[in-house]
Amino acid sequence: MKALEWMGDSLKILDQTRLPIEIKYRLATNYEEVAEAIEKMEVRGAPAIGAAAAYGYALGAIKYDGELANLKEHMEKVQKRLAETRPTAVNLFWALRRMEDRMRELHDVTDFGKIKQVLISEADQIAEDDRQVNYLIGEEGNSIIPEEANILTHCNAGALATVEYGTALGVIRAAHRSNKKINVYAGETRPFLQGARLTALELMKDEIPVTLIADNMAGFLMQQGKVDLVLVGADRIAANGDTANKIGTYSLAILAQAHEIPFYVAAPTSTIDLKVASGQEIPIEERDAQEIREVFGVQVAPADVDVYNPAFDVTPSKLITGIITEKGIVTPPYSVNLLKMMVRT
Repeated sequence: MKALEWMGDSLKILDQTRLPIEIKYRLATNYEEVAEAIEKMEVRGAPAIGAAAAYGYALGAIKYDGELANLKEHMEKVQKRLAETRPTAVNLFWALRRMEDRMRELHDVTDFGKIKQVLISEADQIAEDDRQVNYLIGEEGNSIIPEEANILTHCNAGALATVEYGTALGVIRAAHRSNKKINVYAGETRPFLQGARLTALELMKDEIPVTLIADNMAGFLMQQGKVDLVLVGADRIAANGDTANKIGTYSLAILAQAHEIPFYVAAPTSTIDLKVASGQEIPIEERDAQEIREVFGVQVAPADVDVYNPAFDVTPSKLITGIITEKGIVTPPYSVNLLKMMVRT
């Protein structure tokens, strides 16, 4: 299963809200449909969102039928619509900036066909870069995985959250392929159940031992000595190493510190936002209350109860053992070492 696939003039998106019950695809034929798929979390995970947005931007040009003189104004509208879909995942904005940069380079081009092709090629390159980066993250991260290990992960940072392979699950896949004896504990990840629905599914398909737990079991699991390390993905990493990831990640980091368990983050360098000094500056998306009141359309709480539903939390850098990227593993002090890595050629 692929999270997304370019079909030449449309984007095939796996509707992850239906998994694991049903495999269903959306064929997005314009940028508005891509934006809707991102908003509804049919496509999710920071790297996959970035790639989807890039193709959505390309679709904005492909399906444009106005005057060439008005194309710039139209593409600004396309960019704005895609950028407003998910505020926390920085890969979205990173990918759109790449697409905008390519568009600006084409300001003197009058061949509309060439403009479209260049934008498609750039989106293709963003997707290909993500594939390659994830395999490199897997190789780098494998170096910190013991020969035998029980790994606790949260949410889904696998192939379904990226173009291919995964970040945190990419490290797990690399360890499994190197014949290390690993077992994965996957937290269910309320309220959207990405761990239960997606991570468990991915690992089972790869025949990687996985045990599903309710989110509130993690502390007891650590207390029993059943967790050797915690490994999660990220949606945005600030310049000081503070990391935004799926809600519940911060709790795991606190528990890991209390039990002296290493806590690692796996993410591409495109997730590092040096313009954000600390986690306090990261915008946190708040989602619809019905995601808490209902589970798969079944009401599980009073219909009028007040709900607070932030999609992400921020783990302070002091709780993070290391950040695994395609360029290597960054360790504290993050404010110094992240910058060094990002400027390194």
